[in-house]
Amino acid sequence: MKRLLPLFAAMLLGVECRGAATSVGEFFSQGSVAYNAGNYEKSAGYFGLAAAAAPSAGAWHNLGNAEWQLDHTGPAILAWERAEWLDPFSPNPRANLRFARKARLLDNPELAWYEICSTWLPVNAWPWMACAGFWLAVSLVALPGVFRLRLAGWHQALAAAGLAVFLLSLPAMYGVQTRSRMGIVLPRDTPLRLTPTTEGQAVARLSAGEIARLEHRRGDFLYVRTATSAGWLTREEFGLIAGNR
Repeated sequence: MKRLLPLFAAMLLGVECRGAATSVGEFFSQGSVAYNAGNYEKSAGYFGLAAAAAPSAGAWHNLGNAEWQLDHTGPAILAWERAEWLDPFSPNPRANLRFARKARLLDNPELAWYEICSTWLPVNAWPWMACAGFWLAVSLVALPGVFRLRLAGWHQALAAAGLAVFLLSLPAMYGVQTRSRMGIVLPRDTPLRLTPTTEGQAVARLSAGEIARLEHRRGDFLYVRTATSAGWLTREEFGLIAGNR
């Protein structure tokens, strides 16, 4: 079913779908053409299809640009955050996020030290570094004995370096995990409810683009915590940075 959704959406946008031949590159190209022509709604649709089919920093970044042109602050900030999640080295999403938050008077995310460390590299790099460091240390300690070789000083130095890489990667991996529960409020003037019901009393009103942390779920409702308050939102009102939703 999920494979059919991009094709169905593409037909609604007027894309000539030649079976499964419609590629992510075509969505990206059509989105760029529509954006340059000033058709931002159609551009957002194409870039959304590209990001859903094959998530990439470029697709999310361009989707954010189109959403911003449509004055959709929440979806734009969410798209730029997802772009930065995938590629923390790209300066464009970071610059757009700074500009958007300043323009909409939104606070920057408050990150713990281990979460800040986790932003230094792409999220998928940390497990690889930890694995490489661990097995480097183990192999340099164990293999000389297996092959009846004398344990040299450089063996010990590299093993110590591998162990250091492994240990230093652990806080960053934990930071990735905790950051994966951060998300963006999507609609304007969203009520933060006291109870998980649509009729629940509003304890606060959240601005589009405001950041919050997901704590737990109950049916179609999410309990989130912002810097100043906590309460319930619906799934449609909140998008996780680490997710496709």
